[in-house]
Amino acid sequence: MRRTSTRAGTCGRRTSWQGWRARELRHLKGKVGSKRGIPAFPRKLWGGLARCGTRNHGFEGRGVCRPTEMFEARHRMDAPPTRSARRGAARIPSGDGAPEPSPDAVLIRRTLAEIAPVADKVTSYFYALVFTGHPELRGMFPAAMDVQRDRLLKALLTAAEHIDDAEALTAYLRRLGTGHRKYGTQPGHYPPVGEALIGALARYAEATWGPETEAAWVRAYTAISQIMIDAAAEAETKAPPWWHAEVVSHDLRTSDIAVLTVRPDQPYPFLAGQYTSLETPWWPRVWRHYSFASAPRADGLLSFHVKAVPAGWVSNALVRHARPGDVLRLGPPAGSMVVDHSTDNGMLCLGGGTGIAPIKALIEDVAEHGERRPVEVFFGARSDNDLYDKDTLLGLQRSHPWLSVRPVVCAEGLAGQLPQAVGTNGPWSSYDAFISGPAAMIRSGVDALKRIGIPEERIRHDAVEELAGVAG
Repeated sequence: MRRTSTRAGTCGRRTSWQGWRARELRHLKGKVGSKRGIPAFPRKLWGGLARCGTRNHGFEGRGVCRPTEMFEARHRMDAPPTRSARRGAARIPSGDGAPEPSPDAVLIRRTLAEIAPVADKVTSYFYALVFTGHPELRGMFPAAMDVQRDRLLKALLTAAEHIDDAEALTAYLRRLGTGHRKYGTQPGHYPPVGEALIGALARYAEATWGPETEAAWVRAYTAISQIMIDAAAEAETKAPPWWHAEVVSHDLRTSDIAVLTVRPDQPYPFLAGQYTSLETPWWPRVWRHYSFASAPRADGLLSFHVKAVPAGWVSNALVRHARPGDVLRLGPPAGSMVVDHSTDNGMLCLGGGTGIAPIKALIEDVAEHGERRPVEVFFGARSDNDLYDKDTLLGLQRSHPWLSVRPVVCAEGLAGQLPQAVGTNGPWSSYDAFISGPAAMIRSGVDALKRIGIPEERIRHDAVEELAGVAG
């Protein structure tokens, strides 16, 4: 049913639907004063959504999350959890025998298919609705929006992909909601952003939009935002929304790669292999993700490896302008590419370019736990000069007989040559694999590792879409 119809019957149904929606929005807005509200998934799972326990007038709601990451997908809806982090998660198999998608998932995916060719228009209209209806929200976003505009569709596609996978979606959204605290996001910001999302979809999904489709989006939107608000409220009792960190050293390893060491203003708990989001004073409200280059240290210092990329605002600022004494801001730690110390499986590690940083942290973590499991490291770069941390890694190899480091020059590109170099060695079927580097290298690396016999559930990497944001 097209909402643009002017026939009496259609108008009557439309009026009834608008009345339902008005009641839902009143319910939604009446709830935002509460930090916790109704817990996510309070009664039962149905297609990954939470049905409201309040009377019978709809679904518990908050609106969608703040646009900076939900609709741009900084970690890219910035990005479901890594495959290895989802071992127990239900997955929607493909091919024959696949379970039927929920009715809401079907409707949402139809909408996404329709708006895909006009994604840029949808994104522009969405932000226009947000900023004209609520101009006070504009200050929460970077001055230049061009980097963020094209991320909306990726966020929506990922949401659709996982709409029936409650466990995976919840894990991701909790991390996202916790991370949103650094933007100053409050529960009251969710309803206006949600209204803008529904408005933008309704305008550009004319063929598939109707009361049932809108209801499906409101339900999904409600569940998503509730999980995020709950996660943020829980995190508020445990950690600050961000940390200030003073640069204490800046080591320029090559003309465009620097190793920065910073001192947080208060304890910063994290695990080796994780990453954080980072903001510089030169580009306020522009955050990029960087992996920790060491395991947690007794002195509390944190290290990052940064490569300046063309037109990369944050990376160029860190490599070419940052100096000791400058103060950065750090978001909370994230990522699940960590060592499982409950097993003695060997570790096969692929690090491309500055992707070697978290691999180095994993090596230190194994050493500090006194383990002697075999750790095989392949460090790839386009030139020998770009193997900037080779000497450090070879020094670790001399200190630890269980560690083997193989530098690999990949003149034709990391995506092809580094996984190929791994395949010529082995066998690796009994190893846990860790991959860190450019997005293309991760994709090809996962495929190559599966071909040589490593089960997918033992291949660990951070979300490709999320890591794509690191380059800025």
